[in-house]
Amino acid sequence: MTLPWLAPDNLVFPPLNSALAEPNGLLAVGGDLSPKRLLSAYQQGIFPWFNLDDPILWWSPTPRAIIELSNFRINKSLAKFLKKNPYTVTINQAFEQVIDYCADAPFRKEGTWIIDEMKTAYLQLHLLGHAHSVEVWLKNKLVGGLYGVAINGFFSGESMFYLADNASKVALVHLRSLLKAQNVDFIDCQINNPFLSTMGCTELSRETFIKKQQSALKIKLPENFWSARQL
Repeated sequence: MTLPWLAPDNLVFPPLNSALAEPNGLLAVGGDLSPKRLLSAYQQGIFPWFNLDDPILWWSPTPRAIIELSNFRINKSLAKFLKKNPYTVTINQAFEQVIDYCADAPFRKEGTWIIDEMKTAYLQLHLLGHAHSVEVWLKNKLVGGLYGVAINGFFSGESMFYLADNASKVALVHLRSLLKAQNVDFIDCQINNPFLSTMGCTELSRETFIKKQQSALKIKLPENFWSARQL
């Protein structure tokens, strides 16, 4: 099967049901990482993911990984840690630092897809108010965080990192609290992994995901919801 190549001047993606089964969810190739194309992709449940020597690859896998916020898991050891939490948590105060740390996370043995082209694209989205970070600080040192793309009540997590115990978990706990307070009921995790599973991540079909995602897109958040501040 030949994958469709996206023309630079055409933002239209192929139908999601035309995505490959192997590799799971590969939908299209090419195009660019302009803010308009990225926002169009995320609104349809599509995301880019590719390595340094690849062309731009666009994905919509099935099953799709999400964390239902009502099923978010905080185990006993994390609950105990949170009671004596030594960290300060902020949002959108160090987006560029967070994405840099995510790209170079020491636990990422297989290399990174967060290449310079991706960093530039998501920094543009951040400056336009569509990509956001949660930062975790120990005194004045950034020790953990996450970032993702948000369109109304739909948040698609991209990556996270930690340099100290439980720091990425603390970021996720705070993101969950923020979104749940606005009646958002899930975080898109794109693809499951063992860490996300411990936090309550589950999988659902592409069709079910898209229905949930389209509902989330209709949830309007307060105008200052993503303003840079300490939580």
